[in-house]
Amino acid sequence: MEWALSILGLIGGVSVFLFGMNIMGESLERRAGTALKSLLGKLTGNKFLGFLTGMIVTCVIQSSSATTVMVVGFVNSGLMGLPQAISVIMGSNIGTTITSWILSTNAIGGTGFLEFLKPDAWMPILALIGIVLSMFLKGDKNKDTGNILLGFSVLMTGMSVMCGAVSALTEKPAFVNMFSRFQNPFLCTGVGAVITGIVQSSSASVGILQSLAGEGLVNYHMAIPIIMGQNIGTCVTAMIASVGTNKNAKRTAFVHLLFNIIGTVICLTAFCIVKWGFSPSILNEYPNEVGIATCHSAFNIITTIILFPCSGLLAKFACFVIRDKNEVKEDDNVLLDEKLITVPAIALERSKVLAVELGEVAIGAIKKGLTLLEKYDLELAKQIKKDENTTDMYEDILGKYLVKLSSTQIGEEHSLEVTKLLKAINDFERIGDHAINVLEAAEELKAKDLSFSDSAKQELAVLSKALNKILDLTLQAFTNNDLALAENIEPLEEVIDNLKEQMRARHVIRMQQSKCTIELGFIWVDLLTSLERVSDHCSNIAIGVIDTLRNRVNSHEFTHTVKLEERFKEKYAEYSSGFKIVGTID
Repeated sequence: MEWALSILGLIGGVSVFLFGMNIMGESLERRAGTALKSLLGKLTGNKFLGFLTGMIVTCVIQSSSATTVMVVGFVNSGLMGLPQAISVIMGSNIGTTITSWILSTNAIGGTGFLEFLKPDAWMPILALIGIVLSMFLKGDKNKDTGNILLGFSVLMTGMSVMCGAVSALTEKPAFVNMFSRFQNPFLCTGVGAVITGIVQSSSASVGILQSLAGEGLVNYHMAIPIIMGQNIGTCVTAMIASVGTNKNAKRTAFVHLLFNIIGTVICLTAFCIVKWGFSPSILNEYPNEVGIATCHSAFNIITTIILFPCSGLLAKFACFVIRDKNEVKEDDNVLLDEKLITVPAIALERSKVLAVELGEVAIGAIKKGLTLLEKYDLELAKQIKKDENTTDMYEDILGKYLVKLSSTQIGEEHSLEVTKLLKAINDFERIGDHAINVLEAAEELKAKDLSFSDSAKQELAVLSKALNKILDLTLQAFTNNDLALAENIEPLEEVIDNLKEQMRARHVIRMQQSKCTIELGFIWVDLLTSLERVSDHCSNIAIGVIDTLRNRVNSHEFTHTVKLEERFKEKYAEYSSGFKIVGTID
């Protein structure tokens, strides 16, 4: 009965440990999202810079598996090349060793001040601070910080439960004898790989190993090969993440596996030569938590030193193994990779890039439509239809992606950005639809051999000029998050509204004077409606930019108050003077 209770205690301790690590890791990723984006944005072709980035990011989020999965996603989305990815992965292998050093604080002994350095002394304080930040303070950053502290406290509690359960099991001869069978280094390497592959975290499996070593169940000649196997087992997560990705992403995951296998083969060969050739007595000694952390760090540092200069060869070998198929043309990038959703800052950045591309296509389409009204061109008409299909595809992909992103735990700042992007892509897509409306008007004029009067053409030229201006302002404001440009759009939209009303009124006069046919009148009115609605969508996009930059959720707040501002009146007067209909009605 005692045996069963101890086993259950060990299982419970491992479960609590893994839960704490998961909570802490996810909270660290959310809390450090902006920093991650900044770091990755500074990456260049410099291998050493990529190595440092991988090491720092992994130290922050406490998981080489998470870093590698992100890297696979970046490569799949075209944010990072294969050579960059390899150096980042090498850095992450060293960065992940920090967890074992944190866990090794359990080995601190002594009395007096040293007692306060042990986790049992300061962990309750961290838990208290964490619960206050998470439950009683507002703000996503406070909650994430609190969850980091709580996750760490849970992790250390799990570690203590594991150690207690293992300590009880050491009194059972059958349990101790089981470990005495693990004398073969190749078997130990396999055990380390399998266990790490199951828990999908080398940091977690190292923590389990530390708890066993702390109770004198694992000596150095068992621990060192197990650590080597753990580095192979941690590749499972990245290999799973590479399923369904492009060739370069698969190569990235393969290089991660190859790096750890080669490092293990080299180090295990050296270890066996030393073990069987010299039989040093230290291998029979039982390490404590610090000893395990030292071995973990040493293995990863040695492997990196050996293979860092060979990163180019690793990339070539990966390309040789995972070849491009000539008969199938594969895009280098995918539009969006759902793996990036685990890092909201990066996912949002990639979504923004695609939203800008969507805007460029939609605005390009409506401008082509305006050109088509002046002179019909069949090739230009085909391009407009193609552009409209592209805007539909982008809007569908981005919309689904952003909805999934919003369903995750993201901060208020990211939530506002998601809202802005969702609204903007809808408005850009509608601009693309209006380009088709303009195309249909041009096609109808050509098919029926109709033409607007000279005064109508002059009026349309003024409106087209104003529309081109608002489209350019909108794209620039959205792309650069430019508040000043965004605030200039509303007065111009008002001018376009007035131009439309003037043009409709002048059209009625032409009709009354029999200078325009009813058939042309229908085309004219539909055309004006479409062009005026384009400016409305530009206004919506601008308001979204303004609301996000001013941290507002009420879009009507801007439209209700802006027209009373002196700046609005000045810009309105400027645009009214620049886009004015002159001349008589003929």
